[in-house]
Amino acid sequence: MKSLNRLFRPRTIAVVGGGDWCKLVIEQCQKMGFDGEIWPVHPKAEELAGLQAYKDVASLPDAPDATFVGVNRFATIEVVRALSERDAGGAVCFASGFLEAQAEDAEGADLQAQLLAAAGDMPFLGPNCYGFINYLDGALLWPDQHGGKRVEKGVALVTQSSNIAINLTMQMRGLPIAYVVAAGNQAQSGVAEIGEALLEDNRVTALGLHIEGFGDLRAFEALAAKARALGKPIIALKVGKSAEAQAATISHTASLAGGDAGASALLSRLGIPRLDDLPSFLEVLKLMHVTGPLPSNRIASISCSGGEASLAADTGHGLPVVFPPLNETQQVNLRAALGPMVALANPLDYHTYIWRDTEAMTRAWAAMMDPSLAMTLLIVDFPRSDRCSASDWDCAIAAAIGAHQQTGANVAMVATLPELMPEEVAERLMAAGVVPFCGLSEALTACAAASEAGGETAQAAAEPLLLPTPSVEPGLVPEAEAKQRLSDYGLRVPKSIRAKSPGAARAAAADIGYPVVLKGEGVAHKTEAGAVVLNLQSGAAVSESASQMSAQRFLVEEMVTGAVAELLIGVVKDPAHGFVLTLAAGGTLTEILGDSTSLLIPASESAVNAALDRLKVAKLLVGYRGQPAADRAAILRAVQAVQDYVQADPVGLEEIEINPLLCTPQGAVAADALMRRKDILR
Repeated sequence: MKSLNRLFRPRTIAVVGGGDWCKLVIEQCQKMGFDGEIWPVHPKAEELAGLQAYKDVASLPDAPDATFVGVNRFATIEVVRALSERDAGGAVCFASGFLEAQAEDAEGADLQAQLLAAAGDMPFLGPNCYGFINYLDGALLWPDQHGGKRVEKGVALVTQSSNIAINLTMQMRGLPIAYVVAAGNQAQSGVAEIGEALLEDNRVTALGLHIEGFGDLRAFEALAAKARALGKPIIALKVGKSAEAQAATISHTASLAGGDAGASALLSRLGIPRLDDLPSFLEVLKLMHVTGPLPSNRIASISCSGGEASLAADTGHGLPVVFPPLNETQQVNLRAALGPMVALANPLDYHTYIWRDTEAMTRAWAAMMDPSLAMTLLIVDFPRSDRCSASDWDCAIAAAIGAHQQTGANVAMVATLPELMPEEVAERLMAAGVVPFCGLSEALTACAAASEAGGETAQAAAEPLLLPTPSVEPGLVPEAEAKQRLSDYGLRVPKSIRAKSPGAARAAAADIGYPVVLKGEGVAHKTEAGAVVLNLQSGAAVSESASQMSAQRFLVEEMVTGAVAELLIGVVKDPAHGFVLTLAAGGTLTEILGDSTSLLIPASESAVNAALDRLKVAKLLVGYRGQPAADRAAILRAVQAVQDYVQADPVGLEEIEINPLLCTPQGAVAADALMRRKDILR
């Protein structure tokens, strides 16, 4: 496929079709002041929207840079073929009824294949796609209303939903939008390829992605690499759940990694912060446009109300942001600016003594902006304009801008309620380099996300992820065999002997030495099924326990003692995202605590270390209340052994679970292992 640059930054635009949608495309370009040429194409009309119409693509004066194809799905294929033959720059395919409609129309898939063949290497968006808006050049291949305006620079937005794209243009938050692109069903050009093309425009400051599904994982790796090379941040709003992962419920690992854990792991690996709602998504983009990623999560808040100071502290509680105590320099400068009546703290309530005194407010706010902080939040809510006057708030605007100019620090003005930040104020602040946040919760979420983007992303420059292999109908590998396979790659397992009868189990126990563990083979959840008994001290206890189990075969193992913590190491193949590596509290705590974190294979040692530190049971690993610490190096070796096995033989593998991994001061031993796979002869 050729570059998308001609399509997104056209000098000539063709509009094929004569309906109201096509007229709107022309009118929107004219309204936005597009200074290139617009060529309507219609087999019968003499003119369209006041412009001369051409009979067909072959009649156009030249090959158009961008074409809006607004005809039915059958005619779309022929128009796209004609454009490709003329070496056009690209097209927007508005019609639906292609692959996205295959559930209702068996012809859709075949039509999409025909469309792709007709296009050849000419790029196109869609089908089933609204197109795009280029607010930088006034080029709109967009058949509907929108709420944006021309800008000189701004953020780019790519979404898989045309309706969400429209809604994003209607925001009144002061966010300058350079591009809005609706990807449609992505027959040819996916979200990642579109994002790469937009990042190449030096007028684009950041990229926001609304993602329903990833598709080509290598394309997203390339997008992340391009963003790092250009120094431009990406953020994402990811929606949708993986039905495949939810259906795989045979193990704890599958339930922990179910839903969209793989999506979160992928975005984290790529260094792309993930947001959960549209308001926060827009506020993070606003922050990224002004400051770029933040160097840390250390922030300060200053307001003229103790209630707002407490609200800021409480809202930040549970978010990965820190309000560090004031240092000596801040205290000295704030005391000089505010006098003795104000209790100095962070968040700070500076009272209202200096309100309306722009110079004093500037001094006080600048005094808070220490170089050790990533962001200083100035909490100011503006009155509603239809019933009140905001003239008394001019001092706050001037002080915010003045403090930013004086210190060069990252500064934001925050309205605790989103509607109390007027759009004209937001635009004025943005122009001066001050971030205007609409909503306190959104502001703190934005700071957390921006610090995530600015920190060291352990996986950002890692080796390529292991792509998912074709799905199979797997079988349950016997535990002893599963352990042997994993031990070949370095996983430490207990000494064990398989037995076919209670008597043989008793003999095996004598060979191993007491105490022992007895397990019934062929059972996935042994504890729930009563197929595991621990700490058996005699042969009689072994044979009696075996006789009571509903199993025909048994596994006798040495009893590992001295564990200071139990972990779960699991791998589930996620068809959408790769092989998801899950680390969690193990044993009976797996379900009770809901304590897990997920990565994608291959995960670096530093990423695994960081993931272990995020667990609630992390305190046990370092020694809790006088207990010895677990052997961290042995835990890391165990995780790496599982990864090595997966990477060496991924085809046919669906799942692995080590639960528990017994973590002692001297090592880490896999007490139980579940494996589901189908061995493929190669």
